Amino acid sequence: MIKLWFAPRTRAVRVAWLLEELGLPYELQRVEFEATATAFFAQKTPLGKLPVIDDEGLILAESGAIVEYILEQYGRGRLAPAPGTPARARYLQWLHFAESTAFPPLGIVVWMTLYRDDAAAHPELVQDAIGRAASGLEFLETHFGVGPWLLGEDFSAADIMMGFTLFAAQAVGVLDSRFPIINAYLSRLQERPALQKVLDL
Repeated sequence: MIKLWFAPRTRAVRVAWLLEELGLPYELQRVEFEATATAFFAQKTPLGKLPVIDDEGLILAESGAIVEYILEQYGRGRLAPAPGTPARARYLQWLHFAESTAFPPLGIVVWMTLYRDDAAAHPELVQDAIGRAASGLEFLETHFGVGPWLLGEDFSAADIMMGFTLFAAQAVGVLDSRFPIINAYLSRLQERPALQKVLDL
């Protein structure tokens, strides 16, 4: 059984959400998130990060890598288009966009305003990050496509990756009324029973 080190409002939400969507059993190892301005790898997990999983002795960090690993090992074709299909390319684009393009500027805002608590001393840095975060959301808003989910009618792990990023955007005030398509999409994500269960953990 997969063991998941978990703290609310961290990227561990992505992993628990995926496990719930797939109906896979898992053991939740709760930890308190260590919010620190200076130390990295300070979480009380085997690798000092969140999330981390232990799958029968295989220890793995990075939420995107964990999502891909779980799908390869246990997905049985669920929540990801098959390699070589046209939908696979779009899936990979959004799967990685969520963390590599959309999240980094949000992470700067969170880091400066919550962890370091000196945002007032660096207003240009915070405003630049907010602007870049909004640009990422504009791209998503423009290229969302047709259908309830990123791949149209098919919910996928790309939606799980993107969902957490959008929660962060909402939390720091970047996701506002300028983005009606994204806001409607986030509302649909919040209605999923698997996510509701994880948010109650």
